[in-house]
Amino acid sequence: MNDRDNMSDVNLTKREIVHSIFEKTKGEIQQSHIRDTVQMTLDVICDALSRGRTVELRNFGVFEVQVREARVGRNPNRPEDDVLIPRRSVVKFKAGKELKESLKKLDLVEVPAN
Repeated sequence: MNDRDNMSDVNLTKREIVHSIFEKTKGEIQQSHIRDTVQMTLDVICDALSRGRTVELRNFGVFEVQVREARVGRNPNRPEDDVLIPRRSVVKFKAGKELKESLKKLDLVEVPAN
């Protein structure tokens, strides 16, 4: 088992995604082509979300833009001061059925708490 197989305690990076795809294709596709394809995929997803579109990836999940209304918050260091938090858009992710099933099998002892 190499270091890449036991990285449950760190974030998955784009570089690791490219390397994993490269290994699964047994080197038949150049890493630079895989990297470009992954980046183009992410660019298309970002572009769609920035236009307010929902991105549905079957068997994985759905990314959608939601609007958070303006509200008044409190500065914890100076609770007497109100802070206006402006209206803004955020991206929400809803896991698909297969991903939810995979998460049910996850050993929660191995997952670091946030």
